[in-house]
Amino acid sequence: MTVGRSPSFIARFFAALLCALALLPGVAAAQDWNYRVRPGDTLWDLGGVYLKADVPWQQLQQHNRIDNPYRLPPGQLLRFPISWLRVEPAPARVLAVRGKVELAAADGSANRALQAGEQLHIGDTVQTAGDASATLEFADASRLQLREHSRLRLDQLSRYGHTGMVDTRMRLQQGRASNRVTPARGPASRYIIDAPSATSSVRGTVFRVSAGGSAQGGSPQIGATEVLEGKVQVGNTHGQRLVRPGQASRSSTADAAPEAASTLLPAPRLLADASRLAPLPSMLAWEPVAGADHYRIEVVQAATPEILLFAATTADTRLTIGDLPAGALRLLLRAVDAQGVEGLDASADFLLSDQPPPPLTVSPLHAQAVNSDRPRFRWSQAPGASSSVLQIADEPMFLQPLQEQAATGTDLRLATPLPPGQYFWRVASRDGQGHQGPYGQALPLQLTDEPVDPALQPPEAADGELTLRWQAGSAGQRYRVQVDRRGDFSAPLVDETLDQPQVSFKRPWSGTLHIRVQYIDDDGHAGPFSPAQQVKLPCRLCYGAGGGALLLWLLL
Repeated sequence: MTVGRSPSFIARFFAALLCALALLPGVAAAQDWNYRVRPGDTLWDLGGVYLKADVPWQQLQQHNRIDNPYRLPPGQLLRFPISWLRVEPAPARVLAVRGKVELAAADGSANRALQAGEQLHIGDTVQTAGDASATLEFADASRLQLREHSRLRLDQLSRYGHTGMVDTRMRLQQGRASNRVTPARGPASRYIIDAPSATSSVRGTVFRVSAGGSAQGGSPQIGATEVLEGKVQVGNTHGQRLVRPGQASRSSTADAAPEAASTLLPAPRLLADASRLAPLPSMLAWEPVAGADHYRIEVVQAATPEILLFAATTADTRLTIGDLPAGALRLLLRAVDAQGVEGLDASADFLLSDQPPPPLTVSPLHAQAVNSDRPRFRWSQAPGASSSVLQIADEPMFLQPLQEQAATGTDLRLATPLPPGQYFWRVASRDGQGHQGPYGQALPLQLTDEPVDPALQPPEAADGELTLRWQAGSAGQRYRVQVDRRGDFSAPLVDETLDQPQVSFKRPWSGTLHIRVQYIDDDGHAGPFSPAQQVKLPCRLCYGAGGGALLLWLLL
């Protein structure tokens, strides 16, 4: 029994047929693939390379009306019907994976983590989690970057033998994908992405596709095709749109034709040269864009911009970029409207190097409070380094360093004083050409103005002399000690600079002595004097002849 078809069904069928033809530019008009004869070519050799096994080379001879198959003039154009060409599977290759990406294989095996370097086949589905991405490369070197919270099914991956023509068809079921498509090499070349509300077909271009729906966080997103280079045909059974560079076509539903192409939001203007992003972390800032709801920031490999290394969104006009892998990198910044349609990219390249490596820090130690407004820093000599640079900041991201100072050795003292407070310091190495590597770990630094307590020991009196001793400083330090009668140290009784933490002098007859000590580093930097301490000498009888006597030790 023959089942009749309703008029509405027939209308939808022909609309779908016209849509399919419109999405395959050149195929309806030219069903032949053209080959230009090279010296030494024969019909049977060409047939063995390009034709299906059941198509004899004699059919190729008849189709091209060749009288003598043994004589093919170089430069002659041979026409190969597309339907006669050999068709082979053309697996996609996973170029890169960032974050959590799962593969649901067409063979029904359990889902597993996707790995860079493996191949994907017809029917495989790739799904990315938050802060994740995957980059796929197809047989014609076209590339697709699948963004976070996205799902992509591979519906067709084939090539027409050695013709260079590739048939790639995918279904973006969720999320977003960025594409860089190699120009078509023949009438059968296809690169098609089906989204829930429309289909995008291209023959060599750079564009982005959104599946629409709800974005992470619940905000509504519209299906869209955004074209950066070339042209993209966007359509469904209700109509077609040709989208040109700098335009987008929005598709809110499959029940209506895609909207007419509209202009993309302009690229934001960066407020500083991107080369200042190195070293990291660094603050990126830009001017606001009218009509922007938020902004998307990406860092990709400069040589392979489809490989995503960092991605973030913000409603602000600045963002801190933290750690990134070393290499030649590219910054991409775009405005996004309230429907989730992304605009043109602001692009800037910068170089991030991991050589020479940062040195190992020696001092000051983490928990050590430094009593100096010009502290001294020490570190190791890194391989390949001929100099170093030190930075001081009041926050660990070093977005706005307070001081930066270079050193040819492995230690330096700040040239400009700092007030007491909590700081952070870090050091980077520079090679002989002045190229700077990454900074090492940021370390806390606490500066205090409380004087150093020299821990004076009780004085000793013997043989007519009074001996004072105090706590030794670090290696190489010297000591300036002052002893005064009145306590203002305007005319000290003793004022000596010593290599050892002690001093002996002729004993006074009686009275009170005021004593203070200053520590001097081996580079000549002198710290503040300690608080004055007192020694009371009651009378001459306090000194026993030939022996020590107990003195009264008073602390201010």
